[in-house]
Amino acid sequence: MKRANISKQIKGLKSAVIAYSGGVDSTLLLSLAVKLLGRKKVLAVVARSETYPEREIKAAVAFCKKNRIRYKLIKTDEILDPNFSANPRERCYFCKKELFSKLLEIAKKENLNCVCDGSNLDDLSDFRPGSKAKKELGIKSPLQEAGLTKEQIRRLSKKLKLPTWDKPSLACLSSRIPYGTAITEPLLAQIGRAEEYLNRLGFRQFRVRHHGEVARIEVEEKDLAKLLKFRHKISKKLQELGYKYATLDLLGYRTGSMNL
Repeated sequence: MKRANISKQIKGLKSAVIAYSGGVDSTLLLSLAVKLLGRKKVLAVVARSETYPEREIKAAVAFCKKNRIRYKLIKTDEILDPNFSANPRERCYFCKKELFSKLLEIAKKENLNCVCDGSNLDDLSDFRPGSKAKKELGIKSPLQEAGLTKEQIRRLSKKLKLPTWDKPSLACLSSRIPYGTAITEPLLAQIGRAEEYLNRLGFRQFRVRHHGEVARIEVEEKDLAKLLKFRHKISKKLQELGYKYATLDLLGYRTGSMNL
C-alpha cells in the first residue's frame, strides 16, 4: 500500500527538481522519480557547501553519473548569512530557505513543475525548523506525504537494490555545534576533518560534537569497544586538529542530541 501511495504522489508531480544529498531518502525519491516520470522530467540538484562533507558531494554526483540521471551541482552560501552563522535554534530555517530558493529558480528556468525533498514521516517527530521554509516556499515531500518512515524507506531501497539502503544517516556539520556558538568555516573544517578520520578508521554511524576545547564522540553501541581500542590514535589526531580533549559519549550515537 505504501509503495502504491508513493507512486501516486510522484506521478502527480508531472516533473520535478529533486534536492539530492546522496542519502537514503533522497536517493529513493530520485530513483523513483526517474523511473515514474522519465529522465527528461527530473533534475537532481546537488548542493555543495562548507556545512556538508565533500565525500558526500562526490558520492551524490557519482550516483547520478552512473545511473545517467540529469544533475546540476550548485554552491549554497548559507554561512554568509548572519542569521545562520549566529547559530540560533532556527538555524536550519535559514539554511533551507537559501537552498530551496535556489532550487525554485532552477525549476523555473528548466520549466519543471516543482521542487521536492526527501523528508520522511519520522522527521515530523523531530525538531526541524527547516520545515517552516519548506512550507513557505511550497516544497513537496512525496515520501513524507505517502507516509513512509525511515525504516520503510530502507526496506524499499533494499528491494530496489539501491546502494544506499543501509547508508548511515546524514546531517550537516552545523548540527555538531551547540546553539549559540557561531558557525565559521574553520570550525566546520575542524569538525569535518575529525569525522573524516573516524570514517577512515572504519566507523560508519557516528558524530563528533563540538564543545569548545572538547570533542564529544558518539558511536553506535556496538562500536564503543572498537573506539576504545583506537583511543590513543583518535586522541592524538583530534589534538592535532585543535581539540584539547577527546571524550566518548557513553550513551552512544543518537540523532538530535544537540537539541536536548
